[in-house]
Amino acid sequence: MKLERGGPIQTFYIGNKKMPVVERGEGVYLYDEEGNKYFDASSGPITCNIGHANPKVLEAIKNQSEKVCFASHAFFENKPNRDLAKNLVTLTGEKYDQAFFVSGGSEAIEASFKLARQYAIVCGQTKKHKIIARAPSYHGSTMGAFSASDDIEMKENFQSLTKIAIKVPAPLSYRVPDNFDVLSYARFCLDELERTIMEEDPEEVLAFILEPVGGLSTGALVAPDFYYKNVREICDKYGVLLIYDEVMSGAGRTGTFLAADHWEGSDPDLVILAKGLCAGYSPLGALLAPNRIVEPVVSSGGFLHGHTYASNPLSCAIANAVLNEVIENNLVENARVVGDYLKEGLENLASQLSIIGDVRGRGLLLAVEVVQDKTTKAIFNTDQRAIYRISEIGIKNGILLYTRKTSRGENGEWLMIAPPLISTTDHLDEFLSKLYETLKDFEKEQEKR
Repeated sequence: MKLERGGPIQTFYIGNKKMPVVERGEGVYLYDEEGNKYFDASSGPITCNIGHANPKVLEAIKNQSEKVCFASHAFFENKPNRDLAKNLVTLTGEKYDQAFFVSGGSEAIEASFKLARQYAIVCGQTKKHKIIARAPSYHGSTMGAFSASDDIEMKENFQSLTKIAIKVPAPLSYRVPDNFDVLSYARFCLDELERTIMEEDPEEVLAFILEPVGGLSTGALVAPDFYYKNVREICDKYGVLLIYDEVMSGAGRTGTFLAADHWEGSDPDLVILAKGLCAGYSPLGALLAPNRIVEPVVSSGGFLHGHTYASNPLSCAIANAVLNEVIENNLVENARVVGDYLKEGLENLASQLSIIGDVRGRGLLLAVEVVQDKTTKAIFNTDQRAIYRISEIGIKNGILLYTRKTSRGENGEWLMIAPPLISTTDHLDEFLSKLYETLKDFEKEQEKR
């Protein structure tokens, strides 16, 4: 394939395939340079929580950029950083006391591993170094974050570059293995976690990381309620730190500020936020931690980790404006209410269409699993390009759908349905109508094959 010199970023992903050129955004919509309007049904990659061109956020960008856009944390503190940290620890109640800001989710995952390791060392637990994660899982694309992820194609390409973390099964709710139901499989997964910790030696196991509501590896997976509390109890029993990757599920998207808030007694030791925290207006990620972990590290000389853009004042000021919009407009509660409405609408579509095998998720982090056969749960053949073709038809019909086919389809394929938290029921009715049209168009194409 001959590539265009100086082509767009899509060149790196899909070659010379032409995509619409975005011109502007407004609320829940994006517009291309030809004036076509698209409903942002997945908030980009589950990022644009408060929609596009929010005037108060744009004002905050202007105000902060006129003061200072960058000042190194090596020389200065900055007020936006302080304000954002205080806002976040206030929103999370008494659970967390400090926030460490970086440029995105993958960096924040890396920071959580390093903070956990340094904390173990200063506490005299020098053998602790092993990370346990779930399979399937996705925690980011940098080496440390990738090592905790589980995907066939990623492992085939990059496994030789890093040491892959230990994996235990994720408590799947749709593609449950034979001889299990959802509840018994969740219990099996808990047993496997405890067995693995004992097998690997509790003195060497540092942390267990999971997504409380799944992202691109499991398509909005939500485990049975008991799973979360039992994970917490197992980690406490063996002195293992529990890390929640809330890159997608955090900042109000699931109907509580942290997805962890859905399950009493399950609070993690460390929490990762990104994506919706700055809502697409600037790159930003955060690691939230309690003083009981941070203070020993600080007392030993400080956290041996950092980035040029750590605590960037412009990004922090933007995130403060985003959080203010979330709180002042009661968007966390809106995510819960309209999320229930949207899920019911998607389930109604599933009853009418042959290709929706499952609808799952919490709040406005939902997914629709696409199947060729509902009875067997078989996915479409690779040459049918099911979710990719559905996405293409969706663009034609004015909706933007974020799709995923995990491990070449071994774990299924789905459409992530996660519109901005500002969505109304009218917006969702419009979207559901267009999604129905899109999926029917795809079904008709398959009938002609």
